[in-house]
Amino acid sequence: MNFKFLIIFLFLFMITVVSAQESNIKKFKQLSCPEKWWVVLHPFVVKKTLKITEESRKVSKLVMQEKLLKGTGNSGQIDAFRHTFWMASLTQKIGWRRAKKLGKAHEKGNYRDYKKHRLEDGTLPDKISSEMDLFNNDVGIRIGETAHTLEIENIVIEAVKEGKCKIIKKDVEGNFLDCEGNVILKELLKGKWENEKCLVDSNN
Repeated sequence: MNFKFLIIFLFLFMITVVSAQESNIKKFKQLSCPEKWWVVLHPFVVKKTLKITEESRKVSKLVMQEKLLKGTGNSGQIDAFRHTFWMASLTQKIGWRRAKKLGKAHEKGNYRDYKKHRLEDGTLPDKISSEMDLFNNDVGIRIGETAHTLEIENIVIEAVKEGKCKIIKKDVEGNFLDCEGNVILKELLKGKWENEKCLVDSNN
């Protein structure tokens, strides 16, 4: 994409989405480079996408507060629900292709965050977490293509409970386990993109 073309898209973005609102400008600046490129290439659905993303976070928080699923943040059932519900909602509102590209852009951003030692939800991103998110994104897309809008939340909750999504294996004390069930020492996880964490079905 040449510079002139980029400027035109950024101008469209500013008109259709930002509308001189400082809060939206800040949100755009906080995005990773891959996510910013997604915004540039999809200026006419950005406002809708932002609304869906914020709503998905609210719903995920309520699911956690009501203890409908296990976990409180990254790697558990709530994390699986958040990505699956987000993608299902996006698929219905902006189409599965745009949703899938945004999901991939988000994970590319996570890798860049890892390289720069920036935390996501309080933890440093790693490869297994990205694989988990991408798997759950695909589950969400399939749900979004077939489910009625009003049923999405319950369908995603059931999908997580039935093991159709993925989480990262832990013991009852919250320690990460390898695929043989051994506790992974924290010093072996610190600062590593690839590690011995193990993906398992979300009803595990």
